[in-house]
Amino acid sequence: MVDDLDSEIQDERNRRWDQPFGKELLEGKVVLPMNDDTVEQILSLPDFADLSPGDFPAWLPLKGIIANDGRLRRYRKGEVIVRKGDYGNSLFVILEGEVVGLASAASESKVLTGTAKSRASWWRTFGQLLARRTPPEYRKNRPVDHAEELSSDSRMGKLDPSQQVDVDDVLANHPNFKLKAPQMFGELAALTRSPRTVSIFAAQDDTLLFELRWQGLREIRDWSVSFRQKIDDLYHDRGLAAGLRDCPVFAHVDQDAIDEIARHSLFETYGKFDWTNRFKSEIGKQGTAENIIDQEPLICEQGGHVDGLLLINSGFARVTEYVDHGQKTIGHLSRNDTFGLEEIAEADEHGGTTLKSSLHAIGYVNAIRIPTNLVRKHVLPGLSAKKLRLATSSVTTGGREEMRQGLMDFVVDHRFINGEKAMLINLDKCVGCDDCVRACSTAHYNNPRFARHGHTFENAMVVNACMHCTDPVCLIGCPTGAIHRAEDTGIVVIKDTTCIGCETCANSCPYNNIRMVDIRDESGAYMLDRDGHPISRATKCDLCADQLTGPACVQACPHEALTRINIRDTESLLRWLG
Repeated sequence: MVDDLDSEIQDERNRRWDQPFGKELLEGKVVLPMNDDTVEQILSLPDFADLSPGDFPAWLPLKGIIANDGRLRRYRKGEVIVRKGDYGNSLFVILEGEVVGLASAASESKVLTGTAKSRASWWRTFGQLLARRTPPEYRKNRPVDHAEELSSDSRMGKLDPSQQVDVDDVLANHPNFKLKAPQMFGELAALTRSPRTVSIFAAQDDTLLFELRWQGLREIRDWSVSFRQKIDDLYHDRGLAAGLRDCPVFAHVDQDAIDEIARHSLFETYGKFDWTNRFKSEIGKQGTAENIIDQEPLICEQGGHVDGLLLINSGFARVTEYVDHGQKTIGHLSRNDTFGLEEIAEADEHGGTTLKSSLHAIGYVNAIRIPTNLVRKHVLPGLSAKKLRLATSSVTTGGREEMRQGLMDFVVDHRFINGEKAMLINLDKCVGCDDCVRACSTAHYNNPRFARHGHTFENAMVVNACMHCTDPVCLIGCPTGAIHRAEDTGIVVIKDTTCIGCETCANSCPYNNIRMVDIRDESGAYMLDRDGHPISRATKCDLCADQLTGPACVQACPHEALTRINIRDTESLLRWLG
């Protein structure tokens, strides 16, 4: 009896290998088991054949990574594999059959109908009103054998219209491309935690794919030099063209010109991938870092030579200009923004102009540098005066209403520009009633997901609640994928059943918006492992992703003093603050 009890208690502490990727339940999908023969088959593929088990430590065996972080999925003809705009957490390798992708953004709305299903439910919302109150951070005991059933052919029902396309129509009437076994795809989104850049479908029945989630990709890439080089080369080749196609400035440029620009452009990176630790240390001293601009890597300097057009591919950059003996922030750039276009447009064929401002990396920036002559040849001739004006104004205001200097410094210095769904309180309206906190608690079964405090500037408070960032660095180190983006919404969520309490996400969050909590059972007692230590798990705001009414905190505020907002939407931000 004691042994059985110990097993159950021990099982409550999730571990790295507890829930293999292949055991996640996928509605309407065929997921096949990863046995020893399958693992050997995967390791014999061209993309994995150079991997050496000896390069991996004993606690992280190569075969264990493939078996735990990979799964086989079978698709029917026309079934959507990845959808443009969805957030990707994995790459795919074709084992059998072939896939087809859309090569034109204009075809997306014509081919794909509807959107992915929402997980929100009226039953879920109504049930919370009737639910019995539970202790804070209560978790149900998991059964000892908590593995979920694998999907099977018998579970394959009729596909939702949003998950199926007419492949024959795509092949006949829309620009497309084909990939066959054993080609790989999906690595761009998996590596950058960004939206998928194209939609891809199964071209025939019984298309079989190997899917490797981000955690396995990261660990193989970390320990194998040859695999890292292969993935980085693939990312470079495909990422350049994909980055150019997605940028509005290049919307009028034809594919041949895009290919020529991609061949001659360079990928550049600035800053440190693990920038969060130093940033948190500096901000923690006095609420903001002194001389923070001087600490940010310089990309381009005011007065310098115009050495091509810089396109921000991921991350954020600060635009400054010299004032007396210092620098003043005049704007910020993010994905698809350009730097240097105005100077190139004003210069003659022999140059004759210099940069009007400087550019600094905020954290980690991935950029594409495009030769000036190709910008003049392919981009400027077809760029309307309006688009040119919008593109160049983004350097200072994002093409929107201009911020006052103090507010500009506040959102950029604290790097709140990363927040797509930041919780903002107007302190002129807030009366401190805490209805927002109580509503959050009710929506999460008596487990509130934020505290009503944070950094302030005049009448604006950015609350310590998950901002569901454009670049969620909290995802980088999670060993199990417990914290991840929802593919359809991009909301950053934590899967409680796979969180092992390692604190990596909490330590990585630059804004201290993830808390570690000791979980309790139904009686309110702390759950303990076999050694008598409390079991902790990460918790944060999930934006009430399963609530049809949206964030409960916003709905509950009696004075409309609280909102969730994209900090980079300057016009909406200033209008809301009054």
